Order: sequence, then C-alpha cells, then structure tokens
Amino acid sequence: MTTATRTRSLFDPRLMKAAVAGAFFKLDPRYLAKNPVMFVTEACSVFTTILGIRALFAPGEAPAAFTLTVSAWLWATVLFSNFAEALAEGRGKAQADSLRKARRDIQAKRLNTEVRTSPFNLVAAPDLRKGDIVLVEAGSTIPADGEVIEGVASVDESAITGESAPVIRESGGDRSAVTGGTRVLSDWLVVRITTNPGEAFLDRMIALVEGAKRQKTPNEIALNILLAFMTIVFLLAVVTLLPFSLFAVHAAGQGQPVTVTVLIALLVCLIPTTIGGLLSAIGISGMDRLIRANVIATSGRAVEAAGDVDVLLLDKTGTITLGNRLATSFLPAPGADPKVLADAAQLASLSDETPEGRSIVVLAKQLFSIRERDVEGLHAHFVPFSATTRMSGVNLDGRQIRKGAADAVEAFVRSLGGSFPNEVRAHVETVAKSGGTPLVVADGPRVLGVVHLKDVLKGGIRERFAELRKMGIATIMITGDNPLTAAAIAAEAGVDDFLAQATPEMKLKLIREKQSQGHLVAMTGDGTNDAPALAQADVAVAMNTGTQAAREAGNMVDLDSNPTKLIEIVEIGKQLLMTRGSLTTFSVANDVAKYFAILPAAFAATYPALKALDIMGLTSPTSAILSAVIFNALIIVLLIPLALRGVSYRALGADALLRRNLLIYGVGGLFSPFVGIKLIDLLLSAIGLA
Repeated sequence: MTTATRTRSLFDPRLMKAAVAGAFFKLDPRYLAKNPVMFVTEACSVFTTILGIRALFAPGEAPAAFTLTVSAWLWATVLFSNFAEALAEGRGKAQADSLRKARRDIQAKRLNTEVRTSPFNLVAAPDLRKGDIVLVEAGSTIPADGEVIEGVASVDESAITGESAPVIRESGGDRSAVTGGTRVLSDWLVVRITTNPGEAFLDRMIALVEGAKRQKTPNEIALNILLAFMTIVFLLAVVTLLPFSLFAVHAAGQGQPVTVTVLIALLVCLIPTTIGGLLSAIGISGMDRLIRANVIATSGRAVEAAGDVDVLLLDKTGTITLGNRLATSFLPAPGADPKVLADAAQLASLSDETPEGRSIVVLAKQLFSIRERDVEGLHAHFVPFSATTRMSGVNLDGRQIRKGAADAVEAFVRSLGGSFPNEVRAHVETVAKSGGTPLVVADGPRVLGVVHLKDVLKGGIRERFAELRKMGIATIMITGDNPLTAAAIAAEAGVDDFLAQATPEMKLKLIREKQSQGHLVAMTGDGTNDAPALAQADVAVAMNTGTQAAREAGNMVDLDSNPTKLIEIVEIGKQLLMTRGSLTTFSVANDVAKYFAILPAAFAATYPALKALDIMGLTSPTSAILSAVIFNALIIVLLIPLALRGVSYRALGADALLRRNLLIYGVGGLFSPFVGIKLIDLLLSAIGLA
C-alpha cells in the first residue's frame, strides 16, 4: 500500500462517486435483509411510495404530496445508510487496487533440486505449486510466497508495505519468509514455494482489504440481534395503534384516526435507524484504520478482540528497548585513568561493527574527545570475538588489549600473571544488578575497568505502559535475559510483570494460565518458536519479516514488522468498540427525543390531551412528522465522518468511558433532535410546506 493510498481523504471525489453508485446497488432487498433495521425502513419506503402514487389518482387517507414527501425521505434514510457502508468499503477497495498492482505476469526459474546451480525450467508464476523450488536473482520479482532455503539478498517490499527501504532476507532464522510480488535488489535467493495459486499472502490481503470475506464479529452480531428485537417490538406496537385509534374515534364520535403514512413515519423514527444505518460502516472502518496502520487482520473478530484485550505480552528486545545494547559509561579500576580506559576500549572496538562496538567508539569520542583512528594505518592485529574466548580486542605495538565477559578477561589477565581487582568485580556486579551488561577491559595483565552496556528503553515507552494501565491492561515483558537483568529492565520500563529466560513452552504456558483466569491475551512474534504461543493468543500479531509459520499462526500481520505496533493495535480495537458504543448510546437517546416530536402530532386529533406533550411548539402535525422524518435521515449523514474516523481515542477505564458516553453522546443524543427538528420545522414553515 502506498502512502498516498493510506492517507487518501475521507471524501475523495473518486470514492464518493463509487459510494453513490454503491448506495443504489445496495437497495437490493436480498442485501438489506442482512440489516433488519434498514430492511424494515426500505419496506416502509416501498409501501408509502405505493400509497403516494395511489393518492395521485384517487382520494387517499392522506394528501399525495405529504405521503410522497415522507416516502422520499424514507428512501433517503436507506440510501444514506447504504452510502456510509459503500464509502467505508470503497476505501478498502481502493487499497486493494493498489495491492493488485504488485501482481505481474512473472516467469519463474523452477529448479530441479534445492541447489542453485541445478537445471531450471521457465514457468509462469500461476503454474507454481506448493513445494516447488525457484531461483530468484537480482532484478527479478519473487513469483509467490515462500521460504528462503539458500542465499542472502536485499528485497524491495514497498509494493506490500509502502516503505521504500529494502530489507534483508536469508535462509534460516526469523527472516526467511518472502512474499510474492516483492523484488530482489541484489544477490540471489533459492526459495521453496509455500502456497498454491490463490492462497498467497497478497491474495488473502486483497480479499480482506476489499471486505469480501468480512465476517460480523460476535459483538456486532449481538448488537444486530438487539436492533432486530427492538425493531420487532416497535413494529408490533405501531401496528396495534391503528385499531386503537379507530376505536377511540368511533367511541368518542369525533376526531380523526391516525393515517398509515403517519404510523410508518412513527415506526421509522422509533426504530434505531441511526446505529442500524451506521453499524456496518463502523465495523468496516475499524479494519480500515488497522490497514492504514499497515496491519492486516484475518477477520473483524481479531480487531474487536484487540479492543477487549487486558493482558499484553511484549518482547523486550526491539519492543521495550531499542534492540541494541549501547555503551553508557566507563568505570575505571583503582588507579586507572578513565581516559586511558576509554582509549583502550575504543582501540579494541575499532573493527567491531556491531551496534555495541560502535557505541563504545562514539562514547569515548563524546566524553574524552578521543578521535577514531585509521584502522589500516595502525597496522594492528584485531582479534575478533568468538563464543569460545568470549572476548575481542587488538594486538598493537606489543600491547594485548582485550574486552569481554568478566570471567573470560579475568582468566586472560591471570594467564599473563596479573590480578583481578575486587573493585572491578564490584563494578561488574553493580552493572549486572542494574540490568546492564558489563564488559571488562584489560591491557595485558592490567585490568583497566568496565564498560557499562545498557539496553536503552524506547522513548515514551514508560508513559505508554502507564496509559495501558489506566485502561486496565496488564503488560508482561518476555525476555531471554536472566531474572536479575529482566527485573531491572522491567522496573525501569514500568511493566507490570516479566517472564525471564523464556522458552516457547513457557510462553505458551503463561498465555494459557492467563486465559484460564478469564483474560484476553495479545502477543507479538516473528519466529517459528513463537508460532505455538501466537496460535494460542486471542490477538496474535505476526511480523511480516518473520517466518511463514509465525505468519500463519497469527490472526494479524504487521507489514512494517514493528513489535511496538501491538500497542497501537489495541488502541485501534478500543477505538472501534468506543465508536460503536458511543453511537449506540446516541441513537437510543436520539429516539427518545423524537417521541416528543411525532407522538403529539400523530395522535393530537385522536387524543387531544396529547397536545400537552408538544413541548417544542411545532407549527402543525404535518410539519412535526416531516421534520422528524427529515431529521432522522439527515442525522445519519452528519454522523458518517464520526463513524468512519472513529471516536477520539482516550485511555480511560470502563467506568470512566461509560460516564463519558452517557454525558456526551447520551445527553447529546437526547437534546440534538429537539434543536434539529425545531430548525427543520421553522424552515418548512418559512417555505410554506408546513
């Protein structure tokens, strides 16, 4: 998805044009039958249209102009509802069109074996099957989803993620999955195809983005059932009003019975048309907001579940911390000059291209203005780090400078006849207890001191966790670090709990324990070893850079492969539920206010005592009914931007959120019809239609 597509205006002219056409297309009763509120409204529209046409040629129960005007606004109510849904769907379809551009007629080199140099046949990408082996070289497009089994290459995934920066894909590890439609920029890859035609990740994304496979969520289904129940109740109530009216007129010998047109207008104003007309658009827009965040959800259920999550499992590295340990200070040994320690540590790190090594060079320059040396000009012999020695360093001008783990450096120093000072040992313990990593530096038999490497927290992460805590969401950090280091990082980050030295089995066990206690759990992962836990979690966000197993186990895929996106996903899910709840509250309160507009007008001729309820002082019964019907249609249009953009997200608990909904949307829904209907009544009176 390109950035232009993701940031397209809410009311883009192209989307508006397609949505208008879609609104008429959705008038098909077979489609509207899925929405009981709008189906009843359409049936009422058809019936009043028939009554109005009939009144044109023969006297009817109500003037033809009045009946046809009511009918026109009932049709407008249905069309506005369809327009909201079509506009929400149109945004998804526009994004799907941009994804389709990633598809090309690709010729793939299908190998006979897994060896790069083996013979190959040129075949069309659609002819590839699961298990086929293909060679993809620089400049070529990866023909289908697969797993890298040999090679390392730079891959352009901008067609999928919208990001232009290339990524590295290689065999083994957690960055072996490749996506069809992406392009190899350098080197080559041997790929094993993991999907059959039509099952590729891109195909699934297009279907999901288009909404073709969007299933109603349990919450949405429950709300639909409630709306259907309310519609049936009001339908039965309104149907019984006609015989009551006829009986009252007959018994009193005066007055006029209520007309069928007025009863239909009353029914449409009383049933929850506002939320009924916007419910589908709210659900579709929730997924659309997730897609614009570059996350693909396999269903609306996953988005909704994200809104109910109350436990978050987050990896430490790359999520809570920046992912690289950085040098933060030099702790000299007794009698050692801090600048000498920094100089030796920098010399030992000149050939170290890891983030840790580069940070030591930078820190020495910042603290002591020690400039980087010309590596070649030093004529030094660099000793690379190895798992056996657990040290690295440099031999220069007869000096043997080493940096590494405390016990490894101690053994090195003692082998040269030196000693390991207790003060340095204390520095090592202090750094370890604080959650850092101590690197001891020695120059031959002399220990110079300790370099403090620290996992640096991401900016604002502690505040984010505080917001989650206000929402009632517990955060658990997962790390492979020892418990001491894990505890220090957890305390600094402000997470509620941590799991140290975590294994796949431990992650799975933790999720099951939390779920057995009634919690909804979310987690993120990218490796094959994360797949069991991802499959168990209620909301499982797999990284797009991760393995095929992880992507298949998750119910969401983050195209940006940003582990902190999990927090944003929860916020989007919360916003979806907040929007649905807020507009439902508004709709119910809205209907209450409409009673005072239409009931006195509808039955004043039958029950004169009801005039006391005409607290708005509307011009006439005809104006009151038309004003209520017009307001009932227009309020849907006015709420479309809110339904599509969502209610502004705030980190609030359930109680505070309920109070806010009742105060803003409950009170607002109660009073807005009084203002709106009165204004429409004045307008109708001014133009002579009242």
